[in-house]
Amino acid sequence: MTNPSEPSAPIADDPSSPLPEARARAVPPLAPPRQRWRLRIAQPAATEADRRTEGGGRGWAGILAGCGLPFAVEGSGRVRVMPAAPLPLGVAGEREVVDVYLAERRMIVDVRTAITGALPAGWRLVEVHDVWTGAPAAPAAVVAADYRVLVAGPPRWALEGAALTLLGAEALPRQRRKEKRTVAYDLRPLLVDLRVRASDSEGVTLALRLRHAPDAVGRPEEVLAALGEPPAGPLPSPLVVGSLVRERLVMADDPDAPPR
Repeated sequence: MTNPSEPSAPIADDPSSPLPEARARAVPPLAPPRQRWRLRIAQPAATEADRRTEGGGRGWAGILAGCGLPFAVEGSGRVRVMPAAPLPLGVAGEREVVDVYLAERRMIVDVRTAITGALPAGWRLVEVHDVWTGAPAAPAAVVAADYRVLVAGPPRWALEGAALTLLGAEALPRQRRKEKRTVAYDLRPLLVDLRVRASDSEGVTLALRLRHAPDAVGRPEEVLAALGEPPAGPLPSPLVVGSLVRERLVMADDPDAPPR
């Protein structure tokens, strides 16, 4: 049976058919993966301007293109570099997951050196792990995301009470804009955990764990809005967000991963 990804041989008596050498050059060479590395990257919060320049504007394949690693290549000619989940604008990431597939095996020290040298200024390689090439793709393996939010305005006791109310609710019906229409949804299944972690002179630090599924992703801004609305709110004073960080993407095989 013929492999559809391979070019068929030219017909010998057709003068318009390209020579085998020319046809081979016209089709991107396949480079199947022999090794897969899972990177965890720390990166600063990006603005819309940042996405159009260094870093986000090129995508992960563009960022790592010149690092010298022998990336596996798909039939379309794209290199196999796969981020687990896009980082929202204005949110910093401390352990963003990116999988890179290599056509040749490399030592971890070589991978670490190459990736570190390719990252934009302010970005940092946190961890590198060798992952089985046949394991589920990174986007399909994400089940939750942990966020840290520094807020000011309401006192700690008010936020603790509002958080307990949200977690105790059976349903949290909300609406949000999606393109040109308004979509109704239930926030409660997306909210895995919400608690006050600390408080000091700068404000109160909230810890959120939100579900992250292919068909439903919890958004921290929706949880923050719900804190000030019934049944949790209103709060004694408006909530002001100082910083928002995605601490970690929780993968399905992590020991503390929530059930799907």
